[in-house]
Amino acid sequence: MSTPCDFWVRRDDYSQTRFVEPAADAHALDDGQALLRIDHFALTANNVTYAAAGDMLNYWSFFPADEGWGRIPVWGFADVVASRCPDLAEGGRYYGYYPMSTHLRVAPVRVSETGFFDGSEHRQAMAATYNQYRDVAADPGYRADGEAAQMLLHPLFTTGFLIDDALGDAAFHGAEAVVISSASSKTGFALAFQLAQRGSVRVIGLTSPGNRSFTEGLGCYDQVCTYPEISSLDASVPTAYVDMAGNGSITGEVHRHFGAQLRHSLVVGMTHWKEGQRPEGMPGPEPEFFFAPTQVQKRHQDWGAAGLQERVGKAFLAFQGLSDRALQVVRGGRGDLDRVYHELLEGRTAPDVGHVLGLHEGE
Repeated sequence: MSTPCDFWVRRDDYSQTRFVEPAADAHALDDGQALLRIDHFALTANNVTYAAAGDMLNYWSFFPADEGWGRIPVWGFADVVASRCPDLAEGGRYYGYYPMSTHLRVAPVRVSETGFFDGSEHRQAMAATYNQYRDVAADPGYRADGEAAQMLLHPLFTTGFLIDDALGDAAFHGAEAVVISSASSKTGFALAFQLAQRGSVRVIGLTSPGNRSFTEGLGCYDQVCTYPEISSLDASVPTAYVDMAGNGSITGEVHRHFGAQLRHSLVVGMTHWKEGQRPEGMPGPEPEFFFAPTQVQKRHQDWGAAGLQERVGKAFLAFQGLSDRALQVVRGGRGDLDRVYHELLEGRTAPDVGHVLGLHEGE
C-alpha cells in the first residue's frame, strides 16, 4: 500500500509546494463518515484559477490545510474503501471534487442511488455543486474508458455551457460579437463551441502566437488573432468580452479598443495570474466575475436539477467529437505532479495536452 499524502501549495506564493503526510488520525472514521481512496484526477489551467480565486471564492475552504497553505481542488474519481455511514456501501466509485491527495474523509448526506453530498461541517457554506459526488453505477453516460475525458473536460465544458447560457439569457447584452481570451484553453473553446452552435454572434478568439495554429484548427472560432493584433479587430461592432486569461493589461487593451462598443466584460479564468492587475480608469463596463454555481442555481429553479443535467449531457456528447480530436491525454503519478503543476502555473503546457494524475505509488 502506498504512503498516504496530500499536495499543498502556499496561498501567498503558488510556486511553493510540498507533499505532506496526513496526521495519524486523518483517516479515522466517526459514525456517519466514509473514507474515499482517490484513484486519479485531472490537472488543468482551471486549477490555477481555483488557486488565484481561492480567497475571493472560498476555494481554499473545501480541503483545509495548515495556516498559510492550501489544497487546490481537482475533479476526479475515487472509491469508497471504508464506511461507517449506513447508507453508503463500501466499493462504490464516485466522480466529484477532490483534493490532490490519496484519500478524502467525507460525511455522506442525502445519499441516493445517484450519489451523495458531503455534509462535513466546514463545507456547508460552499456551493452545493462542489459538494456532490456522483455514483458511476447510476450514470448512463459513464464509460470506464471515458474517465479521462470526463475529468479533463466535463467540468470545463459545463462552465463554458453556463457562460453561453448566461450570455444568451441576457441577449448578449446587445453584443454582436464575443471575444474570448486564452482561446486555446479548454474552457475557452468549450464556450466557443457552444456559441458556434447558436450562430447568432461572431466568435473571436484571442491567443498567443504559439497557440494560434491550434486554436484555428479547432474550427469553432470565426476569427482568431493574437494578443498583439487586438487593434486589428473591428471596434465598431458591439462586442462582449470573456476573459479566460485574467491578464489585466490585455483586459485594459480590449476595453480601450472597443470603448463604448464593449457591451459586457466577464472574468472567468486567471491563467495569466501573474499579470492580474487591471489598469485604472478603463472605458466600458466594469468587469464582472462569473461564478458558475450562481447560474447553476438559476437553472435549477428554471429547469430542475435533472433538466440542467440533461441539457449539459446532450451538449457534451456533441462536444466530444471536437474534444477527442483536440486533446491528448498524458498520465502521470506522484513523481510527476510537482512538475506538471509548475508547467501549468507558468503557462508552459501545450494546449492539446490533458494531464491525468494519481498519487498512489507503485501503480
